[in-house]
Amino acid sequence: MTTVTHPLTPRAAAPPFGRAATAMVTPFTADGELDTDGTQRLATHLVDDGGCDALVLSGTTGESPTTTEAEKETLLRAVVEAVGDRAKITAGVGTNDTRHTVALARSAERAGAHGLLVVTPYYSRPTQEAVTQHLRTVADATGLPVMLYDIPGRTGTALSAATLLRLAAHPRIAAVKDCGNDLLKSAKVLAATGLAYYAGCDEQILPLRALGGAGCVSTAGNAAPRAVCAVLDAYDAGDTATAARRQLALVPLIEAVTGGETPGAVTAKALLNHLGLPAGPVRGPLLAADAALTARLVDALRTTLDRTADTDTAVPAAVPG
Repeated sequence: MTTVTHPLTPRAAAPPFGRAATAMVTPFTADGELDTDGTQRLATHLVDDGGCDALVLSGTTGESPTTTEAEKETLLRAVVEAVGDRAKITAGVGTNDTRHTVALARSAERAGAHGLLVVTPYYSRPTQEAVTQHLRTVADATGLPVMLYDIPGRTGTALSAATLLRLAAHPRIAAVKDCGNDLLKSAKVLAATGLAYYAGCDEQILPLRALGGAGCVSTAGNAAPRAVCAVLDAYDAGDTATAARRQLALVPLIEAVTGGETPGAVTAKALLNHLGLPAGPVRGPLLAADAALTARLVDALRTTLDRTADTDTAVPAAVPG
């Protein structure tokens, strides 16, 4: 079978932040403390059993607003120790304070991160010029590659195409985690730059890959990493029909995990707890999923895995309970 390669994107052959990344939850103990042992067990499961070649820590799904600087460093060191020789480990360091973000970036570099995820500053709604200066300042602060995080639904400020074109000239700004829900903007930047694009919304994994994207940073991958990887596997093997079938099979899970009002950290942790994997509670102001929501999530996971576990993939279909 002939492999299909997008003519504009040879960078996809060696994506700088891996190809199939999970936006990993931050496991807590029952009393709400950082679960270091559980963190290492979950990371090992996602990489060795789930097939992920990358993990993103301290992002939205990792409840980064509620973890301290010390916890972020401990979390990162634990994951690097567990799987850092087998997966790219990217640390979320973005805040709405440039000095704080720089400090977190330098701490992540010392702790062994392979790259940085830097979100657009939130709440203060800076201008595009201010955003550009903020992101360049952070990229100048370490020797690590930077993945820009474009998620205007949470930050209130989108990265414009013009801003992305300017930032692409920085030698350490290498990628974008795209949660902008604007494929036209993404395509314009992909066509004009060497930035590696990662789908940050699970419903965009195949569409963005077909445009030349590098891969994904998946929330649903916490509970179904092999099903997420299977979409990219089929597309990269040139089997676009199977890739489409697998992407569509993910729809029930994606809708349940990220398609409603409940944050992905809550839904992903509910599923992981049901599966007997380390996750634990969420921290306030988030509230844990109730029994009814958990039942809907489990049904969606079971439906997705049943649809995906066909004869040509190793995706397991069994969901306990």
